[in-house]
Amino acid sequence: MELVVFLVIGALAGFAAGLFGVGGGTIIVPLLFIVFTQMGYDPAVIMHLALGTSLATIIVTSISSFMAHNKKGGVIWPVFKNLAPGMALGCFFGAGIAGWLSAVYLQLIVGVFLLWVAYTMFSGANKVVDTSRSLPSTAAQVGAGAGIGIASAIFGIGGGSLTVPYLTRYGVVMQKAVGTSAACGLPIAIAGALGFVYFGMQEQITVPNTLGYVHIYAFLGISIMSFFTAKLGAKVAHALSPSVLKKCFAVLLVLVGVFFVLKGMGWV
Repeated sequence: MELVVFLVIGALAGFAAGLFGVGGGTIIVPLLFIVFTQMGYDPAVIMHLALGTSLATIIVTSISSFMAHNKKGGVIWPVFKNLAPGMALGCFFGAGIAGWLSAVYLQLIVGVFLLWVAYTMFSGANKVVDTSRSLPSTAAQVGAGAGIGIASAIFGIGGGSLTVPYLTRYGVVMQKAVGTSAACGLPIAIAGALGFVYFGMQEQITVPNTLGYVHIYAFLGISIMSFFTAKLGAKVAHALSPSVLKKCFAVLLVLVGVFFVLKGMGWV
């Protein structure tokens, strides 16, 4: 039954990753939090497990997603080369910051972040990209990548929720922003997962079937299904206008974000 649950989570997360370029973490983290809570794991490490496992699964999701986008010419490789090194380093050390934070603070931080993502997705659903703007210098892109990497580890995401707005702000059209973001999700996920494994092993947690802060069975179940559904999401992203879907997704994020904020404040 647990494997079926992880497969369902993977199907939803993979489709969202391909469609919105969000890496799937905005779906995976809240669902894993609920599942791990129902499984009776230590509340002090549930949020850390959800974040670490989310990043591990995004390794597979991002490979599937960016390959699909790359076939359609959706990845800007020079931009990827500028962003990726900072993202990888930032995400590894960001995992250490997340491990240092308490579960309550992580719930509040993730909750507020999801509300922000919902707002930006809803308000920007019909926004026209200003293609007259150009990307900043290489050094500025490396610095932006580091910031996105740190945030991605703390939020357990592939960085798409930050990378896509960053790129569209500087005139990159939506399809190429999503494709480049999907490619950037790979170094973020690898570095972040390794970070959560390393820092989790330092804590010597006692939850079964885990490697550091990564749940092995959840990783396998979600990865298997998301690999296939990410391709489907990427195809839909290039075939349809995602405006209405983004608004629906934003509503879901609002509900999840409010839940985490209330949970962190001890009101639920």
